[in-house]
Amino acid sequence: MKYLLAALLITGCAVDTDLRTSSSDEDLTSTNGLSLNGMSLNGMSLNGLSLNGTSLNGLSLNGLDLGLSTSQFATWFHGDPVNNAMQLSYIVKCAKPSGSTVTWKDPATGTSYSWPGGLGLAPLWTNRAMTVAEQQVISACLMAHANKYGVHVPIAVEGQAADGTVIARAANELTDYSSREAAFFGNTANGDGAYVCLDHNSAGPGVSSARACALEMAPKGPSTVCPPLIFAGACSQICTPDATKTYYTSCTALGKTYRPLATRLQPSSIYHCGDGVCQFTEHCGSGTTVDSCKADCGLCP
Repeated sequence: MKYLLAALLITGCAVDTDLRTSSSDEDLTSTNGLSLNGMSLNGMSLNGLSLNGTSLNGLSLNGLDLGLSTSQFATWFHGDPVNNAMQLSYIVKCAKPSGSTVTWKDPATGTSYSWPGGLGLAPLWTNRAMTVAEQQVISACLMAHANKYGVHVPIAVEGQAADGTVIARAANELTDYSSREAAFFGNTANGDGAYVCLDHNSAGPGVSSARACALEMAPKGPSTVCPPLIFAGACSQICTPDATKTYYTSCTALGKTYRPLATRLQPSSIYHCGDGVCQFTEHCGSGTTVDSCKADCGLCP
């Protein structure tokens, strides 16, 4: 059985949060596309290598249920039960709609697992190979939930599911999550890669966020901050907006077009050197940059 090394490292419209990395984090819920992103990019290697103890060996291309009753699945799961259960929880959350659940009972231990759906980006993906559209939206969803620091940051996810349905928008979402962030696209299922483009003008030497992988990236090409993401530049140059200009219907990289997902932040999730708070993304020093922010963090001892 072929396993998708879904290092989709690494979310239609929805508020979500970054993927989380502990076994206690399997209680995430999603309403109308709103989520918490918190999945650490450590270990989101596209070749399945663990960068920091978190391998993202993933689901079978033959379907979400991947033959849950097979010995192959059990063998894969037992390789890293905590991380694999976490990964499955987010893949199911991305693929299946709210109200649905994928369950599995470990034949070796008798432990039962239950992974609830959320965004419903590929609701028909079961016991068959994924379509290209499903591969792309699930890839984009996991990328959008990746977080360099593994912390929880509320995000709003905008875009379309694999069938073209626009993800429902929560009330006041665009005003509460007024800061545009990025668009994520690509296809990690077939090895095309994982791309992010900037959808804002907030980046600068004095600006930071726990969402470092979308806010602080600069030169085009492979990210040194959040590998294996590839920075593709400004979304306005490579993506086609929907009629309302709220999200993007397609983005292009290396001559290929993909279904993207766009993300939005609350203004409070963006930090500025000089705002009076020494954030964990800022450092002491004598300057006004993130790495040397005297106003917030003081002089270094």
